[in-house]
Amino acid sequence: MSVPKEKLVDVQSRADGRRIPIDKVGIKGVRYPIVVKDRARGEQHTVGEFNMYVDLPHRIKGTHMSRFIEVLERHRLKVSLRTFKDICHEMREILHADVAHLEIAFPYFVSKKAPVSAAEGLMSYRCRIEGKLENGTLDMIVGVTVPVQTLCPCSKELAEVSAHTQRGEVRVDFRFQGFVWIEDVIELVESCASSPVYSLLHRDDEEHLTERAFAHPAFVEDVVREVARKMGDHSAVTWFRVDVENFESIHNHSAYACIERDQRGGMKDKG
Repeated sequence: MSVPKEKLVDVQSRADGRRIPIDKVGIKGVRYPIVVKDRARGEQHTVGEFNMYVDLPHRIKGTHMSRFIEVLERHRLKVSLRTFKDICHEMREILHADVAHLEIAFPYFVSKKAPVSAAEGLMSYRCRIEGKLENGTLDMIVGVTVPVQTLCPCSKELAEVSAHTQRGEVRVDFRFQGFVWIEDVIELVESCASSPVYSLLHRDDEEHLTERAFAHPAFVEDVVREVARKMGDHSAVTWFRVDVENFESIHNHSAYACIERDQRGGMKDKG
């Protein structure tokens, strides 16, 4: 037997006597279609995985999880960088919160031509947008993870005919003013490695990339410094963090380095 709507109890809104506020409460792992700017085609439709949170005062027992989904439904097919702040603002309003957090992770596809044969294939890059809206101010960070190839300078110096290579990942997170193309950041990162990575290659392409890597050996330290130098020169970037991880081919561990810089402050080196 169903309970009449007017008699349903709003358990979440009950008082809580423990007097402990919650920094983030909400939902994780919700997939929804989104639209992002594409330098070549204008727009790209992809699928975002959403984490949505608000703060919760100590006096309230719980938040209303279904309302996060209601916000997404109202912005269906309109989720983008342009609407990011609107979504956060609506989360705060509908859930009576002071702070709203929104995180979106999504694959971004770029068509890349092989360096010699010009064979074309789609490359997928892991991208993310993270934002916090508080007191009307949105703090937003955009990030992209770029796969690369590196060739060990030490191995090249020691061996007469060869050197070991490995695939690595460069993760760049940044704050910005104005606008920054994801493709620009991808190309910036690839230019700092021994060679880029492609989805489709023929034999002449493999020969070219092997020789290119041999001519441009790079430690993980070299890559992180070069990416940091170029991100630091970008006029729109106000803060960035670069993480580089090489999945070593002759060791049972990864090599790692990180640089974080506030363009208005100093430098922090880690790794």
